[in-house]
Amino acid sequence: MDVPGVLAVSLTGWYVGFAIAAVTITVVVVLVGAILGLARIIGRQAAEITVGLDDSRINTMALWDVDLVNRSIVGINRNAAKARAALGGE
Repeated sequence: MDVPGVLAVSLTGWYVGFAIAAVTITVVVVLVGAILGLARIIGRQAAEITVGLDDSRINTMALWDVDLVNRSIVGINRNAAKARAALGGE
């Protein structure tokens, strides 16, 4: 149907553009959802790690006293050697 003065308009480009936009938006939504899900898992694991590290810190606090015990033992041995020498022992 050729009507003089009327241009034929094709909407195919618009349909293709809308389809590409819909696919792009869907992919972005899926990726953002996956990222948020992984972030939630990482957050839970980080909390569990923090609890484990706190427990480890509490369980190893006594190790800081090992140096004090070692110094005390060295002092006791030194004084015992002095006392032995003063009493004529070896």
